[in-house]
Amino acid sequence: MTRANVSDSVSDVLSTLPQLEVAHFRLADAAALRPTPSTHAPRIALLYGSLRPRSFSRLLTEEAARLLQAMGAETRIFNPSGLPLPDDAPDTHPKVQELRALTQWSEGMVWTSPERHGAMTGIMKAQIDWIPLNSGAVRPTQGKTLAVMQVSGGSQSFNAVNQMRVLGRWMRMVTIPNQSSVAKAFMEFGDDDRMKPSSYFDRVVDVMEELMKFTLLTRDASDYLVDRYSERKESAEQLMKRVNQRSL
Repeated sequence: MTRANVSDSVSDVLSTLPQLEVAHFRLADAAALRPTPSTHAPRIALLYGSLRPRSFSRLLTEEAARLLQAMGAETRIFNPSGLPLPDDAPDTHPKVQELRALTQWSEGMVWTSPERHGAMTGIMKAQIDWIPLNSGAVRPTQGKTLAVMQVSGGSQSFNAVNQMRVLGRWMRMVTIPNQSSVAKAFMEFGDDDRMKPSSYFDRVVDVMEELMKFTLLTRDASDYLVDRYSERKESAEQLMKRVNQRSL
């Protein structure tokens, strides 16, 4: 960046920041936040955290997928059955490759977990752990939207969704403000495995609406939104060395 690229007032401030590498400094560009919008359907991947034959996290995920499809999204649900424990198989395992390909394909995600022992399930965490923070110098989840939901067997709780929010931030995702926690889930689904009308269902509609809006708002500008000064200073090789620490 040269003085000709900035106003006199900004240039004066820059002169007071000798520790700043001006060549990598950028002013926020409003035009970059309004790119030509994509016309394809938003691509949403959905993960759930239980393998029980009648899994309420799966049923809630399927309900969310129906809503997203009604809102114009393309959806794909990952079945975690057969996914090995993290580090117990090579990343060439077919289920790992399936999960990673789904993550790359998606522009937004929905994570739905039961709450077990006051936390998300190991099945849910294993899926997230198999999603790499980086693939080469590319972070496959960075800048993508995320909605979190949970089901509980007892009274309403928010432990699982709160944990997933932390993980979403760690994965550099845009986690939407709204969320859903369905208490006594066994009472909220009928014999046909469909969710009954209720305030819980209404909240799921709210969450999927919000996910669609945030995905449409951010997907075309996601690369710009997560473009960072510190990383512009690094070469791709340096970035790979820093984020791909296989010895950990």
